[in-house]
Amino acid sequence: MFKKISVTSIAFLGMAVVAFYTAKLEDGTKYSEQEIVEDETNFPAIVVIELFTSQGCSSCPPADVLLEKVKKQYPDEVFALSYHVDYWNYIGWEDPFSKSRYTKRQSYYNQKLGYRGNYTPEAIVNGKEHFVGSSSTKMYAKIDKYKVQKAQNQVTLGNLDRNGNSIAFTYAVEGDISEKTLRAVLVLDERITSIKRGENRNRTLKNSNIVVSESYNELKRAKGRATISIPALVREDENTTLFLLVEDQNLDITGAVQKKV
Repeated sequence: MFKKISVTSIAFLGMAVVAFYTAKLEDGTKYSEQEIVEDETNFPAIVVIELFTSQGCSSCPPADVLLEKVKKQYPDEVFALSYHVDYWNYIGWEDPFSKSRYTKRQSYYNQKLGYRGNYTPEAIVNGKEHFVGSSSTKMYAKIDKYKVQKAQNQVTLGNLDRNGNSIAFTYAVEGDISEKTLRAVLVLDERITSIKRGENRNRTLKNSNIVVSESYNELKRAKGRATISIPALVREDENTTLFLLVEDQNLDITGAVQKKV
């Protein structure tokens, strides 16, 4: 089962998501530029699963559990991201991780994929396909499909420096970077929440790989430095992971890396 909601049609522009985020690039980098690598098909496969979910949706907990399961089963191939949307907040429980821009991103995907409206739980794989996120049959089928396909880009993440409310890092991207974007995504590894109201009232939910911050860089250079913010809702004793994703103008994901912060 899944829950569908109609949303206002949003004109799809491949790079429009960049307008919702601002990345901080440092000038004067000493890194050399590397625009294109001849063979762009020899990089390790990636399976980026973006789950659009909500603590206010009664159909979502099984998908949340499944996402955590597959990320543990495939620690090298699967890059699991949990985006909490805001359109179920009205029914009594305001998801503390929900943001309207995550709902907008889901709308961009669904318009691209020819699906009218948004629904939860929805899983998007490598920006190319969608399915009901609680379907284990579909989940494992898509993982099997994409874990044998070579990626167009390979990303290296290094020199992570967590200082106060931000994280600085360096990146390097191999493969063709023309008209591509680097998406940095900070996730909270897990959080257990007691739900007081709404469809999941009186339940205790465990969410994992919760997206809490993002930044976008247009890839003008194959190597560089950037920062991403740490929101106040992340406690100092909680574990976080930084993801870097390369995506093209069509929102297809062509490269990925992750590292604990």
